[in-house]
Amino acid sequence: MKLFECGTLVPGCEWHTRTDEDAEIVRRAVEHMRSAHGETVIRENMVDNIKARIRDDADERAA
Repeated sequence: MKLFECGTLVPGCEWHTRTDEDAEIVRRAVEHMRSAHGETVIRENMVDNIKARIRDDADERAA
């Protein structure tokens, strides 16, 4: 299971998502950026920043 926490990109945001596939996390995160943070244009560097912050959720549970 993979994990993305928006607060790693937008300080103070507590939204997060988990799923098995990076592409689905990116899709959900982009939708969240649009709806919660008012982003109207999602540039490639934003997608790259989201991808860079995806972690293996098993690591988080073991910590």
